Amino acid sequence: MRATLFYIFLLIYCVGFSQSDKVQVEIDTTNIRIGEQFQYKILVNETENVIIPKLENLKGLEVVDSLKIEKINNKIIQKYILTGFDSGAFYIPQQQIFIKNQAYLTDSLLINVTTIAIDTTKAKKFDIKGIKTEGYQYNDFEQYFWWVVALLILIGALLYYFIIRKKKEIKEKTIVPLLPPYEEAIEKLQALDKKLLWQNNETKKYYSELTNIIRGYIERELKLPALEITTDELMDVLNDFNNIKSIETNKETIDKLKKLLQESDLVKFAKSKPMDYQIEQDRKDAKSIIDNLKPKKEAIEDEVE
Repeated sequence: MRATLFYIFLLIYCVGFSQSDKVQVEIDTTNIRIGEQFQYKILVNETENVIIPKLENLKGLEVVDSLKIEKINNKIIQKYILTGFDSGAFYIPQQQIFIKNQAYLTDSLLINVTTIAIDTTKAKKFDIKGIKTEGYQYNDFEQYFWWVVALLILIGALLYYFIIRKKKEIKEKTIVPLLPPYEEAIEKLQALDKKLLWQNNETKKYYSELTNIIRGYIERELKLPALEITTDELMDVLNDFNNIKSIETNKETIDKLKKLLQESDLVKFAKSKPMDYQIEQDRKDAKSIIDNLKPKKEAIEDEVE
């Protein structure tokens, strides 16, 4: 019961899911034939701190293309080209849009996909053909069939003896279970160290992989689209979460993360080249960030319950 009340208040306070005039969706048609394309448009009446996640859960429909986001008259417009290859009625489900760290839901839309009708009255007609003689039957080749079978068995036995028998040890593919977010991040950091990227003048690639490891950890551990948003957007969300005590961290860790992400942006986009000691310190800071950025224990315990 406590877990249920917690989720209800958390939903009302932090997420604020709602349908409002902040977000709208449009389609240019509600009826298509199999394989035809149509446009799906998301309109957001805001331009600052807006996050539009990937279009997902389209049962019966497929995304052909995701067009570049447009900003027109203080609005953000995201357009998609969709299609369907199965007949039936399919819903484009509600999409979750984040505006200034508050979530809004769009309306769901119904699309009817129909098959292509065939006009049998216009089908091409052919003349009646004469009766063909009966083709060869199995009995005509039965004796040859058994000779072929015997020959194939002999060839198979020889192949087994000379090839397969000598290579009997087969490496079975093992399914590696997904590691917990923390363990995965630590393993990736250790693997990055072994590549010696920055030591071989590949500093840009090093910082790109380093920050992707941290963003990937945040995305899995805190359930945020950290790999898809900018540095400023990510820091705004984490600061808000820290202020309302929904994550376990401290200001020092937040500041380290901001500094590291900004340093990485400078290396990747401004061709900055940090000193060796700075790179080594950034590597230590990455480990410290992962160690000290966790979801709140109460939320984890309620989720387990």
